[in-house]
Amino acid sequence: MNVDPFIEAEKQGGHSVKRACELLEVSRTAFYARREAVPGPRAVRDEELSERIGGVHRESRGTYGAPRIHAALRQEDERCGRRRVARLMRTLGLQGRHRRRRQITTIPGPAAAERPDLIGRNFEPDAGELDARWCGDITYVRTDEGWLYLATVIDIASRRVVGWATADHLRTELVSDALRQAWRNRRPRGPVIFHSDRGCQYGSAAYARLAERLGVRLSVGRTGQCWDNALAESFFATIKGELLDERRWPTRAAAHSAIFEFIESWYNLRRLHSSLGYVSPAAYEETLAA
Repeated sequence: MNVDPFIEAEKQGGHSVKRACELLEVSRTAFYARREAVPGPRAVRDEELSERIGGVHRESRGTYGAPRIHAALRQEDERCGRRRVARLMRTLGLQGRHRRRRQITTIPGPAAAERPDLIGRNFEPDAGELDARWCGDITYVRTDEGWLYLATVIDIASRRVVGWATADHLRTELVSDALRQAWRNRRPRGPVIFHSDRGCQYGSAAYARLAERLGVRLSVGRTGQCWDNALAESFFATIKGELLDERRWPTRAAAHSAIFEFIESWYNLRRLHSSLGYVSPAAYEETLAA
């Protein structure tokens, strides 16, 4: 039988705890030890928040740090401070994944030198300017079968990956497939600028003809200047840090399937982007369409 409530009642009535313990034949030391063990409101709240934080961290594939978890909780009407989230994450042993710089492998094409830079390092989102400025690049994935190459097309306004393609080669077809997919997915109503580095694939005559046919104006940055294509570089740092560098890929098909799921189910639809005010690209586009 738990006699603690009776002792507490006696205490509240002005009686001695010592006398109540003697009458009930219990240890006063044990009573105080049990009383101190009862968690207070803050401890209870921390436990509740810890469960929510752990859930958000798991849903993010273990990638979110304190800022994104804090933003996700606020979107669920959970009011708490960022420092509290960071403290509880440390207690739980949770942390986000940090971006890694990727190696630059651009092989300059001579034709690219004739093209202008129409972006000028301005990769800030422009409200109401969807499908006006795109950018893209190529990266590589190591698999047991050999290299798999990934080309992307990203809408600068919403950070959405609007087109992408993979291949076991670095020919112009790779970047052309990504641009065609972007065009099919978005069907821009007006002219679009596509910004890339000076890689030979983007500088080829075949790519220029495709862009002209689609009404796309080609823009290039300077060779070896990652900031001239910072948004594309940022996406590759994210997908490598959160997916591609985290496991071994036995086949190109396995890597391709994982890339598909990451881009189409996670990155575009659910991942919170700090540059968009901690909403996903899809949610950001919905606000522009409203």
